Amino acid sequence: MASKHFNARPVFPSGVRHAHVKHTSHFTVVGNHLAQHRELSLTAIGLAVYIQSVPGGTRIGIKDLAGRFTEGEIRIAAALRELEHTGYLSRTREHLPGGRIITRTVSHNRPGAVPEVRRPEPTPPPPPPKPRSRPHAEPVPVPVPAPVAPEANLRPDPQPQPQPAREPEPAPEPRPEAPAATPAPPVPTPSDVSPARHRAASELLARLRRVDHRLLLGERDIRRLAPGVESWLERGASADAVVCALTANLPAQPRNPAGLIAHRLSAQLPPLLGPVHRAHDHVPPDPFQTCPTCDRAFRSPAPGRCGDCTEIYTAYVA
Repeated sequence: MASKHFNARPVFPSGVRHAHVKHTSHFTVVGNHLAQHRELSLTAIGLAVYIQSVPGGTRIGIKDLAGRFTEGEIRIAAALRELEHTGYLSRTREHLPGGRIITRTVSHNRPGAVPEVRRPEPTPPPPPPKPRSRPHAEPVPVPVPAPVAPEANLRPDPQPQPQPAREPEPAPEPRPEAPAATPAPPVPTPSDVSPARHRAASELLARLRRVDHRLLLGERDIRRLAPGVESWLERGASADAVVCALTANLPAQPRNPAGLIAHRLSAQLPPLLGPVHRAHDHVPPDPFQTCPTCDRAFRSPAPGRCGDCTEIYTAYVA
């Protein structure tokens, strides 16, 4: 009679047979609650396994997954919704400080369970210090009295020689004074007073902040700088030309906008222009006319007799 082998593998008449090989690297542990889920589709289960196998930080957007697999965006989006509905995936939107909105995606390999928090291992206490050995006490030497010399050999102490007098130290040179700050140039003033021109200059200075927000001036600065703008307008400069001269090539952070404008109004003041000499209008001469009496040519705006024939005719008629 043959003996029974209880360790023999069972032979199934049908169905799948497993040929397991133990993994030692590059593997992912997946629970049967996901692999054999009754409500999830096959696409959702495979997508969940893929998401759990990739390292943290991998992009798993719809377009990224569609570029990775053969399924389309609609099918992948439906699978992501299934995982989100069953708790295997959670997506939240966050507002960044710069105004951007990003989506945070978290993959849960076991929905409903609290993830384990790895605590750092406690640091072992330092070893106790070793006791120091006390050094042996050295014997204290006993002072030996010096022999006393006889009085004959005693000599008087030498007198200390006088030390040479020290030369006086030279007086420190005076530090050069810092150059005085150059005063700001005065704002030019117009030669005559014009209320309309003064009002236009004040409005031009007030509107500079609309051209560049760094040129925001106060009312006191506008009253001080308005005569300078009047001088420009008096010399024939247009309002647009004045604005371009005051706002061109500004520094990144002007410390004193009013001082900068005062300097430009004074340093770039346009010269006076002389009067414009216009040529007199050309007056064409009268056309030539032919006298019907003497048949001579003469200039006249309208046809008729010449001057001599006109005098004779007038005297004859009279």
